[in-house]
Amino acid sequence: MADDSPPDRQRILLVTGLSGAGKTTALRVLEDLGWEAIDNFPIRLLGRLIGPPNPDAPHPPLAIGFDSRTRGFVPHDIIGKVKDIAKRPDLTVTTLFLDCNSSELERRYNETRRRHPMAVDRPVRIGIQAERELLEPLRRWADAVVDTSSFSSNDLQQAVRAQFVDTAPQEMAVIVSSFGFARGTPPLADLVFDMRFLDNPHWIPALREQTGLDAAVGEHIERDDSFAPVFGQIRDLVLTLLPRYEAQGKSYVNVAFGCTGGRHRSVYAAQRFAQALRQAGFSPTVIHRNLGSRAADEIEGPQ
Repeated sequence: MADDSPPDRQRILLVTGLSGAGKTTALRVLEDLGWEAIDNFPIRLLGRLIGPPNPDAPHPPLAIGFDSRTRGFVPHDIIGKVKDIAKRPDLTVTTLFLDCNSSELERRYNETRRRHPMAVDRPVRIGIQAERELLEPLRRWADAVVDTSSFSSNDLQQAVRAQFVDTAPQEMAVIVSSFGFARGTPPLADLVFDMRFLDNPHWIPALREQTGLDAAVGEHIERDDSFAPVFGQIRDLVLTLLPRYEAQGKSYVNVAFGCTGGRHRSVYAAQRFAQALRQAGFSPTVIHRNLGSRAADEIEGPQ
């Protein structure tokens, strides 16, 4: 989300949404980006928190989290309060709503064994539905809605960074990631390369418990006649595309390498590709999503 507010205005971001959709994660990322972050804040006190206009005071961006658990939570009252605050010429106020489909929210609550705030003595799905109905006015009114249904925690962090990173001129961030197709394709990847055509180290007993970070696995992959020519084509393609993405104003580019389990071929390819990017003058961030996953024959499939 581009920040086109005048430099003398303070940026206020209100973060809300369904319980379990990722509000806490979003606020942590914003804090890492330099925002002052406050969670579970009573919006009725927003005016006191911001204070009167003061042109001599610094204007750090402020992210405020609230949801149905926040004291005095009445959506229509909140909307009215925020509209009044937004009229101030010294502020730029934006609202972010985090949504998620009900079945995924129910899975998350069942997996963590947490109680839904609106289903203390009822099934989780009843609480989710009640909260969805309560929050619908805020969802319709919000400036931005992010659906986190298919997001992992890392995916959400990347999405928040991409939308709210400082908009001052800066180098485009390149993320190189590895993953296992058996555990789902990363939803935020811009370019995905399937490395399953390579001989699978999983079926070599001495390599099975190792990963693409280990030298023996790398040597095995390098011996595959297909690796060098295909990797070279991928490298040349992406190095051609990156300057064009940057010219279009793209802040983040995620290049993802996948294999079956996400522990051997994709990890090694991602490491080699990150090295090639560094040699070309980029400073990539490397993420191995499934590196710590358990090696399993049922995931890798038949030899």
